[in-house]
Amino acid sequence: MDKCTETLAVVIFALTYLLISGRRLKMLPLNRPAAAVLGTALMVAAGVLTPEEAYRAVDHDTLVLLLGMMLIAAYLHLAGFFEWCADRILRWARTPVRLLAGLMAVSGVASALLVNDTVCLMLTPLVVAVMVRGGLPLAPYLLALAMSANLGSVATLVGNPQNMIIGSLSGLSFAGFTRSLLLPALAGLGIAFLILWFGFRRILRSARIRRPQGPPPPMDRRLVALSLVVLAGVFAGFLAGWNLAWTALTGAAALMVLARRDTHEVLRQVDWHLLVFFAALFVVVEGFNRTGLPDRWYVQVRPLFGETAVSQAVHLTWFSLVGSNLFSNVPFVLVAGQWMANFADPALMWKVMALATTFAGNLTILGSVANIIVVESARGHCEIGFWDYARVGIPVTILSTAIGLLLLVWVG
Repeated sequence: MDKCTETLAVVIFALTYLLISGRRLKMLPLNRPAAAVLGTALMVAAGVLTPEEAYRAVDHDTLVLLLGMMLIAAYLHLAGFFEWCADRILRWARTPVRLLAGLMAVSGVASALLVNDTVCLMLTPLVVAVMVRGGLPLAPYLLALAMSANLGSVATLVGNPQNMIIGSLSGLSFAGFTRSLLLPALAGLGIAFLILWFGFRRILRSARIRRPQGPPPPMDRRLVALSLVVLAGVFAGFLAGWNLAWTALTGAAALMVLARRDTHEVLRQVDWHLLVFFAALFVVVEGFNRTGLPDRWYVQVRPLFGETAVSQAVHLTWFSLVGSNLFSNVPFVLVAGQWMANFADPALMWKVMALATTFAGNLTILGSVANIIVVESARGHCEIGFWDYARVGIPVTILSTAIGLLLLVWVG
């Protein structure tokens, strides 16, 4: 690649990142997917990649896996499963603190089984409705939803988009990954609950729950049962070592056949914007990688990591925390993923990067897409500012990452 083309690639990558980081320019008022598509088109137009190279840059397994999990979640949503869960939590919770714990447990578990962004998209309107109906303050529960979705999602290779990419690039087994990351996820959820409880203790202490009256919301029990059976079968396939992407899509296709619901209604529930965003982002990052700059940066920072697996794990953690918040976690994983083979224990380093890039999402509102979904979806009912989030997110991120790393290194 000549110097001029290399410079163009860097400029296109920088412009794309500027736009996807949430900083809309007056001259280019584009959202994230549109910005990524613009970057993709410019990479090909500038000659950084040929059209064939751009097609090959897309990790189709990640997109297929994301689509399959979104479709299964869509059926649960259409069946009224999430509304039913929200109502049951409100009836079960006798105190605001118990409600906070219940919400975090549901959000964390659901995000590990499905995709954290999808879970937040479906649960945020329900949380707002439940809290307003229950006469409770929104802020602590919205923060709990976003943070627990991030923390719980680290436990599996299908919990969030960056984990899906790591699963595709690393070849790690689903069971082995979960065995290593489950304990850090549980510890992170416990830490977040304690910090949220302490930070909002006065508000929670004075709040009173208005218990729901009347029957619970309607739920299509047949469709819920069918969706859960398919989901269980998909996870059985994951544990058996089957291809993650095609196992998920096969389960979703079976559900589309067996559910006997209008598939147009189901397909409308899929976040196509997110799929377009990731497809385009693969191309933009591949163009940037072609410049050789990531490799040259790695050569410069490599001496800082040390030679032992533990030293490398510690340094990769803070490096991933910083990188994820500077470049966003998915682009960072795509760039840093090519370095993993150079470490003493590549399998451990993949897991460390999954933990750090996922937990880094709790640092600020812009740290993860899940945070933005929650804050934007609830904007008409509750305004959560940057520092409102950060004063809780910073201690949650630091403590959960530090303890999670200790547990991960211990478990292996």
